[in-house]
Amino acid sequence: MIKFRVRSGRWQQIHPGVYATFSGALGRGPQLWAVVLSAGPGAVLSHETAAELHQLIDRPADTIHVTVPGQRHIASVSGAVIHRSARALEAVQGHAYPPRTKIEETVLDLTQTAKTFDDVCGWVTRAFARERTDETRLREAMSARKKLRWRADLHELIVAADGGDHSVLEFRYHRDVERAHGLPEPDRQVPFTGPGGRRGRRDRVYGDYDVVVELDGRLAHPVENQWRDKTRDNAAAVDGQQTLRYGWAHVKWEACATAVGLAKVLRRHGWDGRPRACSPSCPVRQEFPVEVESQGLSTERRTADAAGRPTRGPGRAPRLEP
Repeated sequence: MIKFRVRSGRWQQIHPGVYATFSGALGRGPQLWAVVLSAGPGAVLSHETAAELHQLIDRPADTIHVTVPGQRHIASVSGAVIHRSARALEAVQGHAYPPRTKIEETVLDLTQTAKTFDDVCGWVTRAFARERTDETRLREAMSARKKLRWRADLHELIVAADGGDHSVLEFRYHRDVERAHGLPEPDRQVPFTGPGGRRGRRDRVYGDYDVVVELDGRLAHPVENQWRDKTRDNAAAVDGQQTLRYGWAHVKWEACATAVGLAKVLRRHGWDGRPRACSPSCPVRQEFPVEVESQGLSTERRTADAAGRPTRGPGRAPRLEP
């Protein structure tokens, strides 16, 4: 019966033992189901494919990823990558068709296959930015795993993402520009209403100093986006705020120089603090030298020492020359 329907073109074979009961092109849903059925009992869509279904990515991945229970050994499935996990059954999301891993498990799976820290950061911040999970649920999923790469970094990332870092660039800015150089803490993802009632969010607002920082992680900057950025900057200017705009180069490769420039602007706007150098070679040391007086030496003491004359330090009796 099956052979007849396949030969007649009514059905089509997708994988060994898996058939589509219709002719014509396969949609995305049948493709995913076919891989799950071919992988056998306990198989669930995972990694990039689960991310697609959870709307963490906007385009379907070329390869379909599926996870099977760790004790199972199956042959390869055409067009698919097979992962094995002892937690496959625990990780599956209930009442989801086709079956897939939970959003938290999906995020952690993707961090474990990530090649760089920026990739790890991207998956975590995207999940928070798209409101697919929260700090509590992601930490619970982490605690269920005995082995987990990047564990300490993930804890830091979760705190940052929950606090408003919604991209890799924002996390790096907070870590490498603000925190590393002792700059004041701004408000993050601050809502605003622009001309015509259009609403948006500002990445960083130093409210006490009327300074706004916008972070643009796009490698390309289309003309329409440039005009949108100018509109936001103009709206900030109307509110009496100065806008600084940083991209990848400023944050990833020029973090110290960016901190120097930002610190100068903040000080002109009333900040009475002083940035700190993040390393011996940090340009903050030259741009904001530490006052010698703050080290406990008076001007009189320095002058005497420099001239080579006998000096009198605090609490010391004068030395008599013979």
